[in-house]
Amino acid sequence: MNNTKYDLSTPVAQRIAASLSRQGMMNHLDAQLIRAEEGLVEVALPFSEKVTQQQGGFHGGAIGALGDIAGGYAALTVLPEGVEVVTAEYKINFLSGHQEGELQAVGKVVKGGKRIIVTTVEVFHLDPKGKKSLCAVMQQTLVPVPQTY
Repeated sequence: MNNTKYDLSTPVAQRIAASLSRQGMMNHLDAQLIRAEEGLVEVALPFSEKVTQQQGGFHGGAIGALGDIAGGYAALTVLPEGVEVVTAEYKINFLSGHQEGELQAVGKVVKGGKRIIVTTVEVFHLDPKGKKSLCAVMQQTLVPVPQTY
């Protein structure tokens, strides 16, 4: 649904795309990288049966997972090669529920450091007609760890 084209051939975007391709859950849910630049990552999640709750809307767990990925990868963009991140905690506020369309999570680094990284994430819903509305906000703390693969 996102018609904006970002350059995904940059070294930062390639690093994020390679890591995202290793994510079994995100592959299962059909998450797609939209944008990756230093301190910012945007990821999309299309609506499907894989991401619904009992009433047919996007499941909060899918929204949280998408936000976690966007914030985590934003953090990864400010770290050197050979370092990954793990989530220490996040706080999410769900603002509205939606069906159909697509979710887009935009993660931004607030504070990058050697021991912790803090990010914020905004999760937007795009309806089938392209109307965009904020549906969740998140704050996240991540810890840099050595890459093990």
